[in-house]
Parts: sequence; C-alpha cells; structure tokens
Amino acid sequence: MRLTKYFIPVLKETPSEAQIVSHRYMLRAGMIKQSSAGIYSWLPLGFKVLQKIEKIVHEEQMAAGHIPMLMPTLQSADLWKESGRYEDYGEEMLRITDRHGRDMLYGPTNEELITDIFRSHVTSYKDLPLTLYHIQWKFRDEIRPRFGVMRGREFYMKDGYNFDLDYEGAMHSYNRHMISYLRSFERMGLKAIPMRADSGPIGGDDTHEFLVLAETGESEVFYDNRILDLAFGNKEVNYEQRSECAGLVENWTKPYARTKETHDETLFNMVSEEHRKESRAIEVGQIFYFGTKYSDSMNAKVQNDKGENVSVHMGSHGIGVSRLVGAIIEANHDEKGIIWPEGVTPFHCGLINLRQGDDETDLACEKIYTSLKLVGLDVLYDDRTERAGGKFATMDLLGLPWRITVGPRGLKNNVVELVSRRTGVSEEVSIDQVSKRLAVIYGLV
Repeated sequence: MRLTKYFIPVLKETPSEAQIVSHRYMLRAGMIKQSSAGIYSWLPLGFKVLQKIEKIVHEEQMAAGHIPMLMPTLQSADLWKESGRYEDYGEEMLRITDRHGRDMLYGPTNEELITDIFRSHVTSYKDLPLTLYHIQWKFRDEIRPRFGVMRGREFYMKDGYNFDLDYEGAMHSYNRHMISYLRSFERMGLKAIPMRADSGPIGGDDTHEFLVLAETGESEVFYDNRILDLAFGNKEVNYEQRSECAGLVENWTKPYARTKETHDETLFNMVSEEHRKESRAIEVGQIFYFGTKYSDSMNAKVQNDKGENVSVHMGSHGIGVSRLVGAIIEANHDEKGIIWPEGVTPFHCGLINLRQGDDETDLACEKIYTSLKLVGLDVLYDDRTERAGGKFATMDLLGLPWRITVGPRGLKNNVVELVSRRTGVSEEVSIDQVSKRLAVIYGLV
C-alpha cells in the first residue's frame, strides 16, 4: 500500500485526553477516533490489527474443535429474567425498550442466549460435547470509560460456551480453552499468565484470568516468575487427549499466580523469595466453569445413556479482541512509538524512499515494492515528498517490525538498509535479496 493512497491521519501532538501509552499511540498513529465517551471508530490501520488478532483467535479456536457462529448484539430481556440476571447485572447493562414496549438489552455477554439456542436443538447426550463461540461487539455502560480501548463501553469480544454431560467433560473443555488461549496470546507476541481469579457476575467455582504484565494495568497480581519461562512454541496439541491437555494445564497453573481478589499470602510466601513477584497487569481473557447454574434455571437438559433427563454442565470463555490491541501496545513500545510483534503487525514492513522524484531511487523502490508483494508481503510504501526525518518518525510511530530504506548512497552499491524496529539492528541487503530475506523471516518460503 502506498502511503499517499492510504488513510492514516497521523497526529504530531498527543491529545490531552490520552492518559496511557496505548491510547496516546493509537490516536497519534491514526488507528482510532473517539465517537463518544468509550466508543471508537476503528480507522484503517487499527482495523487491520483488529482483523489480525481476530484471525488468530478463530484459527486457535477451531484447532481446539470449537465451532464459530454469530449471535446478535441486541437480546430480549425475557431470557435474562428467566435466568435471574436481569436485575442482578447492574447499571452496566444498557436496557432498551423497542417501539412495541418490549424490554431489550445490548448484550454484555451471551450465556442466556446461547443456552436458549442449545435447549431448542439438543436433547441427547450423543450430541455432546459441544462448544460454540462467536466474535461480536458488546456493550457495558462503564460509569467512567477511560484509557481508550482498554476500558471502553463498546468492545469487540470473543465469547465461547461449552456444553458437556458431566463435570469431567466440562473440565476437559476448560482445559482446551486454557490451552487455546495461551497459544493465541503467544502467537500475538504476548506473555499472558493464567491466574486464579474471582468469577464476578458470571458465576461459577472455577475461573482463570489471563493477564499481561504492564505498569498501566488495572489489576494487582502476585506470581512465581518461573511461569514466564513456559511457552508452546510450535508444539502441536492433541485436543482430544484429556490426559495430555490436563498435563499441559497443570504445567501452566502449578506456579503460583493469582489476582488480588484470590491472593493467599501464606501460599505466596511458600514460593522462594527470588521468584516471588508483585506487579500490575492487564486482563485480556477469562475462562469459567459454572456447572449447571444456567442449565438448571433455563431447563437446558439432555437425556443420558440411562434415559434420564439431566442438566448439562457449562462454561464460558472470553477474549477481549479489541482490548488486546491496546494490551499489545502497552507491552510493546518505546519512546518513539509502537513496536508490533510480527504476528499482528498491520503491515509486514515499511519502505522509505529517501529521494522521492529521483528517477533512480524511484525505480529501485518500485522494483522492491513489486517484489515484496509478489512473495506475499504486505508493505507500506512511504512515497510522500517529505523530509527523511519526518518519514523515519512516522515509521517509528507506526511500529512496523522491519523498515527498508532506499537512498542514493546505498544504490551506488546496489544495496538498501534493512532495520529491525525492535532491536534497532541495521544491515545492508542487496536489492535483489531483500524481499526473499523478509519472506524467510515471515515463513513465506
């Protein structure tokens, strides 16, 4: 994409309302624009990142055997009254009355709606286990929305729901979700720690939050820092094997890691002093097992192998897709701007023409631009007639992982400069080899 043909309304000054790094950089990089308090339009650059994150979530959910669908943003209040949560949920729920006087609401979550779908179509244990999920916009009327997309009123969220015959089956679903979430965050370049947490208004006995360490995080957390050494890498997981999944989950949950609400000072002090850490963190996901809480109240039952009607065991699982954009920036930035992990970057690389209008430089840039696209790389070509300093500042702010700089000095030797945004390491690469070099880095060859 040529920058002269793209829409990135970059700001030189930081808007006064931006209090944290991610909010400042998302506004300055032209990723979002506030529509009203806690509600944002996602401009092209921000939308590209949002789609990258959504794609990773979909891929890992389906790899775990979960089935995508889509539920509406508006829900009937009748289902929430049936479950008993309509009055209990509080003022964060945006309640609406339609023209016929029917009570409606803008969904903050979907336990009731998915339970109604399930009970309408599933009656036998033979159809279990079943996990359905969707990615949809949600709304919670925060009393004081702040921090940009980190604490907005409207947000994009993946929520999934499992239905199992018994506790053992439901805990296998719980484990599948934990693994799929950890793999998703790892692909996004994040180290998200699963922490024992409080279930809040969702309910249930078992729940883990996934938190990314950051100074601006709203959560106070306590953990054994050895958990930071764990990683999946390219390891494949057999989600059908209960013992394998349980073993992986045990590895990730054995080290002490809890939020303030569930923190146990006695247990924490049993961790060796050099490994005990206290920090702030950002919540990016949560999984719940709540047994028959909703299936009992909403009569979601199946017939078991003995012909008995039994309530199904359920769990729900959420990832804050739009919140992740902010969390990734909070964990990946410097004083110049964003530093995108390669898994979620809006463009694979940036191409800077240092002498726009010079025939030789323009020709070299066109050659590189075409070769990058031919190997499947998404490139942002700064073809503006701006000074070099302005172009470098823009690229640093946007935070693309790699920058290719083309100028007269390098062209004398038929080379360009390739720079890593994360490390700052620079090297000279021949014009004919730069696209192949980046294609190898991104695993495209």
